Amino acid sequence: MSSNAASSDRRSRRLARVLVWSLEFCGRVGRATRGQLRFTLMFIGVAWGVLSESVRPHSWRRTVRAEFRRCLREIVAGGLIATLVTAVLAGIGVVSQTVYWLGFAGLAQMTGSILVSVLVREVAPILVGIILLGRNGMLATAELGLMTTSGQVRGMQAMGLDPFSMLLLPRAVAFTVGGFTLGILFSVTTLLMGYVASRVTGAINSSVWSFLTDVVTSMTGSDFITIPAKFILVGFFVGAGSCLTGLTAAPHEGVSALLPRSFSRGITMVMVVTILFSLSL
Repeated sequence: MSSNAASSDRRSRRLARVLVWSLEFCGRVGRATRGQLRFTLMFIGVAWGVLSESVRPHSWRRTVRAEFRRCLREIVAGGLIATLVTAVLAGIGVVSQTVYWLGFAGLAQMTGSILVSVLVREVAPILVGIILLGRNGMLATAELGLMTTSGQVRGMQAMGLDPFSMLLLPRAVAFTVGGFTLGILFSVTTLLMGYVASRVTGAINSSVWSFLTDVVTSMTGSDFITIPAKFILVGFFVGAGSCLTGLTAAPHEGVSALLPRSFSRGITMVMVVTILFSLSL
């Protein structure tokens, strides 16, 4: 009887440990899910706020305009070198190889459509989004996160200043303009560098104007809208998401906790924008 009781007691303890572990696991999953849903709802609100406030002249006071110019200068000038270097590598590695193998297979007439479909429409927005996220998105998260945890944001609110108008609005719009600017520069530089590499290797003999004309004529009417829209939305999503992550930092959180979260959210947003546009096409 004693051995049966001891065995039953051990089974009860194991069952209790399993139940405790299961409840802890479900609690972690629930907290993570609530956090992501909270961030998603807040992001939707922030997106609507930026859209509605950015078209109102009274929102662009002198201090807000100064912050916008500073952020835009940091985004475009700071990310220009990284964008051009990545574009050169993509031109040599993607465009020149595409031209070579299509010519080798006797499908040179498809060069323009392939480059538009693969490079300009799909690859370019993702690479530009990663550059924006790694170069400027992390900086915005760290800057606003430190302002939040150190109490500077609460101090602004105590003085009657709106952190949304002063901090998030100009940065989100600057990221939007910067994403479009860097995206166009990336696409043009990639195509030109790919042409140069293809011309040097002898894979193409036409002029640069013929090459660019072939690419442009391969674009449909919707491409002239969807491709710039991708760059614009990628810049906006990265900027607004990075700023919102910094402004929602908990008092005990440091930069080491905010940056991985901001990076994972930013990558997810870039992929969501690209996939949604691809599905719509």
